[in-house]
Amino acid sequence: MSGHSKFANIKHKKEKNDAAKGKIFTIIGREIAVAVKEGGADPANNSKLRDVIAKAKANNMPNDTIERGIKKAAGDANSVNYVSITYEGYGPSGTAIIVNALTDNKNRTASNVRNAFTKGGGNVGTTGCVSFMFDEKGQIIIDKEECDMDADDLMMIALDAGAEDFADEEDSYEIITTPDDFTAVREALEKEGITMASAEVTMIPQNYVELTSEDDIKKMNRILDLLDEDDDVQSVYHNWDE
Repeated sequence: MSGHSKFANIKHKKEKNDAAKGKIFTIIGREIAVAVKEGGADPANNSKLRDVIAKAKANNMPNDTIERGIKKAAGDANSVNYVSITYEGYGPSGTAIIVNALTDNKNRTASNVRNAFTKGGGNVGTTGCVSFMFDEKGQIIIDKEECDMDADDLMMIALDAGAEDFADEEDSYEIITTPDDFTAVREALEKEGITMASAEVTMIPQNYVELTSEDDIKKMNRILDLLDEDDDVQSVYHNWDE
C-alpha cells in the first residue's frame, strides 16, 4: 500500500484537538466506559480496554484521568448506558461518509447527524449504502521523526506479529492489519518501545473522490466540522481526497 498515508491529516486533527482536548477526552472516556462494561476493568484480561488505553496515551490523556475513567465505569453499575450507532451517507459529489456514535439518546444523535449532512448539502442513506466502499482494518501510523529503528527491522517486527502490510511513506510508516490481529501487532510494537502517532481500527476507503469546486469543498468541510463538534460522534470516515 502506498500513496494515501493520512499522517498529515492525523497531525492536523491532533493540532485541532489540542485546542479542544475536552472533545477527544470525552470520546475516549466513553470508549473506556463501554470497554469496561463489555470486558471488565482489568486491562490484562480485556484487550479492547488495552487498545483504548493505548489510544488515550497517544492523545496525551493523563494516566490519572484514564484510571479515574476505568474506576468510575467499574464502580457505577447505574452509569449511563451508551448505545453504539453507525450512520452512512453522502456528501457533495457523491463522497461517502460513515459516522460512528456512542449515545445515551438515539433521537438527539440521529437529528444532529442528519442536520450536519443537510447543512453541507449531503444526505444520510440506509445502512450499508457506502460501507461496502471501505475496508475495516487496523491502522498504525509511526512518525519517522519519533522512530530510530531501521525500516526493515520495524517491518519485520510488524509482519512477524501478524501485520498484513507495511508502507514506507515520505514522513511516516503505515502498518495495516486485520481487525483481529490489530491488538497483537500494536502490543508487539509497544514492547519494542515504538511511539505510535495513531493506532486504531479504522475504515479505509478503497477509492478516493477529489472535490474540485470551492463550493463542494466548503460544504464537505461544513459537514465534517459539525460532526466534529457533536459529543456523541466518536469517529468519522470518508473518501474525500483532501
